[in-house]
Parts: sequence; C-alpha cells; structure tokens
Amino acid sequence: MTGTLTVPFDQREGHIWLDGEFVEWKDAKIHVLTHGLHYASCVYEGERVYSGNVFRLREHTDRLYRSAQILDFDIPYSKDELESATTRLIELNGIVDGYVRPVAWRGSEQISTSARASRIHVALACWSWPSYFDPAAKKRGITLETASWRRPPPSSSPYQAKASSHYMIATLSKHHAEANGYQDALMLDWRGWIAEATSANVFFARDGELHTPTPDCFLDGITRQTVIELAREQNIKVVERAIMPDELDSFKECFVTGTAAEVCPVSRIDQHAFTPSAITFDLMSAYSDLVRNFQGASIHE
Repeated sequence: MTGTLTVPFDQREGHIWLDGEFVEWKDAKIHVLTHGLHYASCVYEGERVYSGNVFRLREHTDRLYRSAQILDFDIPYSKDELESATTRLIELNGIVDGYVRPVAWRGSEQISTSARASRIHVALACWSWPSYFDPAAKKRGITLETASWRRPPPSSSPYQAKASSHYMIATLSKHHAEANGYQDALMLDWRGWIAEATSANVFFARDGELHTPTPDCFLDGITRQTVIELAREQNIKVVERAIMPDELDSFKECFVTGTAAEVCPVSRIDQHAFTPSAITFDLMSAYSDLVRNFQGASIHE
C-alpha cells in the first residue's frame, strides 16, 4: 500500500457510522469479547469513492447482505438506510477519492461457538485512499510470489461470502511475499490450480484473448465482473477456465483486479515475466473512464 496510510486507523479524524449513529472516529469502539473478533463472525465490503460517488454501491450493498445471510445472520438496517448513511458519511468526512468499509459482526452477548443471541452490529468508515499499490510499482507492473497457502475446497468454506475468516491465509501469504521483495502473492486452490491474488482476481492475456480462473472456490469480485463486461464490449474474448501454474510462460500479459487494486498490471510471477501491453492498458483506461463517469447505474442495466 502507499504511504498515504501511515496514520494508525484508531487515531484518525472524522466520523464513523456505528449502529445507526454518526460518532467521532476515536469513539467507535467494540468490546474485547466481541464474537466477531474471536470467532470471525464478521462480513465486510470494500467500496471505492470516485469524485464523491461510490462505484456500484448497490452491488456492494447486495453482496454485504448476502454475505451476512451466508454467515447466518441478518443486518438490522435496510439497504436504503445503509446507503443513505454511506452518502452522508462521505460528505461529513470530506472524501473525494477514497474508500468505504462497511462491516457487520456479532457482538459480545455470547462468547462461544454458538452465538444466535448476540446482537448484530454494523459500522461504516471511509477515508481518502488514492492507490492500493505503490504508484511506481503499479506503473511498471507489480510482482507476485506463489503462496504456500491454498484456497480450500468449496465444501470447506463459505467462499461466496466476503467474510473476515477467509483473509488470514491471504495475510500470511502477502507477508511472506513482501518479506521476499514481492508486492503480493498468487494463491492456488486446493487442487493446485491458479485461483487469485490475496485480495484481487487475476487475468492473463495471449493471442488477443483473456483467460481467468473460474471462481468456484474464491470470491467472484465486482471489479472482476466489471472488467469482463468491459473486455467483451471491446470484442475481447474472455475465457473462464481452470488455469494451471505450468501455463504461466504461455501468457504475454497479466493483471489483477479488485476494488482496492482497480486494474493493476503484473510484471512477474516468481520467475515468469509478463509485459503489460495493449489489452492491459486498454482495460485500465476503460475502467478508469467508467468509474470516473459512473452515475449510480449498473453497467448491466
């Protein structure tokens, strides 16, 4: 991440929406025995703000509610209430280009595996955030190290939910990659097939086509869906399929996509080199134009 995030997140200024109220940033606190902390009964979203507007806010809101249902709880506010609070929070904090983090979790009424009686808490935070990866690294293409941790089979994890529990192996993988001089990690699935980066989906290009792993054990990102639509609008064939690590040398371009990462070129995975070129740059440009001119309607509409 860039140096803009050097101020600790518990020491920032502004407001956070917590359980229906706007509170001072430093007053947004939870108890140490919160179930979401101990048992990962927590779901969240990452949303980008461009020129004061959240890109595809309703899609993110829908996914947050689906994630909560998958983790067997209901968010105690309507989608309209949450989106209205998001808009107001962006205004209160004076965010032009930034990031919104909605989060919902089980509270501290019960501290055991079962927690049906626990209150469901909801919070919204937002802050300025121009780039996820260092701009210089992003310009030349980031580097990835293949992680030793793997995405589990779908029978072992509710992968369709954007849940905090899924990201521990991502953190471990990214830490290891950074310690070895890489910007991020490439994660395989339990079969040894290419899955994703730690918090972004991955695409490869060759012969004028895009190839991307089928999201059958990892999150089908909203940015991923958007980029696929943009590619097809440009008459670029998109092939969703199983991709093996031994295919990496056959691809000419590689990039990752995510709300935070946006569309980011990759220059190397382990010893495999890629050269960001026409497809990558065209989709980066198309995505930038789309999010900057977005007026609240889905590109599917």
